[in-house]
Amino acid sequence: MKLSICNEVFSGMDITEVLLYVKRFGYNGIEIAPFTMGSNVEKISSDRRREIRKKAIENSIEIVGTHWVLVCDKNVNLFNELGEVRKEALKYLITVVEFTSEIGGRIVVFGSPKQRSIPSKEVFKKAWDSAVSAFREIGDSAKEKMVVFCIEPLSKDQTNFINNVSEAIKFIKDVDHENIRLILDVRSMCDEKRSFRDIIKEGKTYLEHFHANDCNGYIPGSGSANYKEIVQSLIEIEYSGYLSVEVFDYQPNAETIAVKSLENLKKFFREYGNIAL
Repeated sequence: MKLSICNEVFSGMDITEVLLYVKRFGYNGIEIAPFTMGSNVEKISSDRRREIRKKAIENSIEIVGTHWVLVCDKNVNLFNELGEVRKEALKYLITVVEFTSEIGGRIVVFGSPKQRSIPSKEVFKKAWDSAVSAFREIGDSAKEKMVVFCIEPLSKDQTNFINNVSEAIKFIKDVDHENIRLILDVRSMCDEKRSFRDIIKEGKTYLEHFHANDCNGYIPGSGSANYKEIVQSLIEIEYSGYLSVEVFDYQPNAETIAVKSLENLKKFFREYGNIAL
C-alpha cells in the first residue's frame, strides 16, 4: 500500500508547487480535483497537462488520479428530470477519463454527490438503468486510456444515488465492465452503521482505491473510526492500492493536515498491522 493526498487541501497553491510539498512531507502520490486547476477540464490545455505529468515524474510523485470530477462551471448533472443520463454529462465524464490519463493518472473517483443525485424517487429505476448503460460506455473509454473508473458509495446526507457498498457492488455488477470498480471512503462507511470489516470484506473483489479520513470528515484518527479494524481488514483482503487522504475541513492549514494524516496512517499500520508504509 502507498499513501497519497487530495490536492484541494492546498487551496490556492499551483499544482506544480503542491507536488514539491507532497514529496517533502513523504507521500507517494497525489490525487487531483480538476476544479483546482480550471473551471472545467476542457479548459486545461494540452501543454498544461504535459507540464503536470513532467513535474510529477521529476519529483518522483505519482499522479494517482482525479476526484470531484463533476464540480465545474458547466451543467453536468448526471440525470435530467426524466431520470435519463444527460448526454453532456456522459461526454464530460469521458473527457475527464482522457484528462486523467494525459496527466499520468490511473484512477477516476466518481463521487460528486450533488451532481449525481436522482431528481425523484419516481424515476429511480429508469435512472439506474440509464446509468448502467452510460457507464459501460465510460468503461470502454477508461479501458482504452488504461484508467479505472471507481464508483464511490456516499452517505445519504450527500446523495440519493449509491449510498453503501452493497448498492455500489450491484451497480458495478450490472455495468459488468472490467474498468468500472469500487472505491471506499471512511467517512461514508461510517454512515452504513456496520463494521468496517464487513464493508471492506464485501467490497474485496472490486476494491481499487481507498479514501482515508474519519467519521467527522477530518484527519484519519481524529474521529470515531476504528482504524485498527480498518487496517487489519485491508491487510486481510490483501489490498495493495493507494490510501488517499481526503478531508473536508482545511483548518488550521494544509501542512498540519498533511503531516498529521501521514503520521497517523503510518502509526496505525505499524501498530495494528506490523507494516511500514
